[in-house]
Amino acid sequence: MAPRPANSKAPAPKASATKIFVLDTNVLMHDPTSLFRFEEHDIYLPMITLEELDNNKKGMTEVARNARQATRFLDEIVSSQESDIENGVPLKDLGTKQASGRLMLQTRPASVEFPSALPDSGKADNQILAVALDLQHHNPKRSVVLVSKDINMRIKARAIGVAAEDYFNDKVLEDTDLLYTGMRELPKDFWDKHGKDIESWQEHGRTLYRVRGPLVATLSVNEFVYQDEDKPFYAVVAAQEGKTVVLKTLKDYTHQKNNIWGIIARNREQNFALNVLMDPEVDFVTLLGQAGTGKTLLTLASALMQTLEHKVYSEIIITRVTVPVGEDIGFLPGTEEEKMNPWMGALEDNLDVLNSTDEEAGDWGRAATRDLIRSRIKVKSLNFMRGRTFLNKFLIIDEAQNLTPKQMKTLITRAGPGTKVVCLGNIAQIDTPYLTEGSSGLTYVVDRFKGWEHSGHITLQRGERSRLADHAAEIL
Repeated sequence: MAPRPANSKAPAPKASATKIFVLDTNVLMHDPTSLFRFEEHDIYLPMITLEELDNNKKGMTEVARNARQATRFLDEIVSSQESDIENGVPLKDLGTKQASGRLMLQTRPASVEFPSALPDSGKADNQILAVALDLQHHNPKRSVVLVSKDINMRIKARAIGVAAEDYFNDKVLEDTDLLYTGMRELPKDFWDKHGKDIESWQEHGRTLYRVRGPLVATLSVNEFVYQDEDKPFYAVVAAQEGKTVVLKTLKDYTHQKNNIWGIIARNREQNFALNVLMDPEVDFVTLLGQAGTGKTLLTLASALMQTLEHKVYSEIIITRVTVPVGEDIGFLPGTEEEKMNPWMGALEDNLDVLNSTDEEAGDWGRAATRDLIRSRIKVKSLNFMRGRTFLNKFLIIDEAQNLTPKQMKTLITRAGPGTKVVCLGNIAQIDTPYLTEGSSGLTYVVDRFKGWEHSGHITLQRGERSRLADHAAEIL
C-alpha cells in the first residue's frame, strides 16, 4: 500500500466503531496508568515500545520508576490471558471498570511498505509510525490514532496520514485562562437580587451573612468575593448549604495593627492570601502568580508567625524542584541542606526582608532573631520525600509548577495530623520537559481541590516587587 500524500487528512473517526490507540513509549513513561485511561477503546503496543521501556527501566529517576510500573501492569494484563494475545486481552478482567477495551500487542512485522518520507527505518519513532500505518491498512473500518507526548512524532504522523494526538488524561485545562482564581467580583446588583430573607450574625469578631439567590449555585466553598465601591465589601464563602451560602467577612491584613511578622497586605489579593494562610481550618493552600507578586514573602511571614509566635506548628519545611534554568553547574558538595542552599536564594532574600521589619531590635537583636528563625526552618530535597510523614509542620513547596501530578500527589500525601501544605508557583515559568501549563501538577491540584472546605486558592495578580520588575513582567 502506497503511503498517503503529505497533505492528506487523518481519517475521520467513525462513530459506530471503537478506536484503536497506538501508544508511544513516552506516554507510558509519563503515566503508567495510561493503559487504563482509554475507556471503551482498544490499545495497541508496538514491540519497539516494549524494547524502549526495557531500556529505560534502570535507575532511580521518575521516568525509570514509571517504566518499571508500566512493565508490571503489562505483565499482570498479559499473564491473565496467555492464549490469543494477538486479538487482545480484556482490560476489565483486572477490575478496572473504566477500561472496557482490549490491550493488543504487536505479534507480526508491519507488512505495509515503509514510507519513503521516513528514510531512517531503524529509528524507534519511525518503526512505531510504520506499525500505525499497518494497523490503519488492516483495519479500514476503525479509526487508528497514535498517542504521543512528542510533538515532532505527532507532526510526522500527520504528514504520512496517521491521526495523532497528545495524551490528555492528566491535562486539566486546554486554556489556563479558565483556571479557578479563587475569587470573583460580585455584580453591582448582588444585594438587590440576594438581599431577600438575608440573615446576619457575628462570630469571633466577624460578621456572617446567609444569602439566597441565582448566583449561589456557582460559588465554591472558600472562594473569596468582593465589591470595590464606595464601601468595599470583602468576604469568603464559609459554607454552601443547598440553595444558600454563608459569607464571612475577612480580617483586614492591610492595616498595620494586623501585620504578620511586620508584613501587611499591599493589595486585595494579598489580603485574601493572608486570610487563607492564617486560617487554622485550611490545611492546603495554593498560590499562583507572576514573579514579584509576594507569594514566598507572604507564605514565609505567616509560617513564622504561626510557628514562632502562635506555636501552631513545630517547624517550617521548605522544598522545591531542582530544575535549572540554564546549564547545570554539576555536583554540589556538603550535606542535603548545603546542597539545597543554591536553590534557596529566594528563601534568603525573603528572610532578609522579614528580619529588617523589626527596626527597634538593633543589629544584635536581628542576628539573634535570624539564628532563631534558621533553627526552625528545614530545607529538604524532593528526592527523599517518599515514605515520610510530617506531623505539625508547615510544609512549603516552592516552584510547584515544575512538578508532575504524580509527584504532587506523593508530596501532599506526606502530610500528617496538624500539618499545613502550601504550594507556590507561576505556571508561565515551567522548566520541566514534557510539562505544559495545562498538565502541570500545580494546575492539577488547583482544579481538583476547588470547593473542598479545608483548602484555599488565590491567584495573585499585582506585582509589588519594584516598578522595574513590574514593567519588565508586562513588556518582556
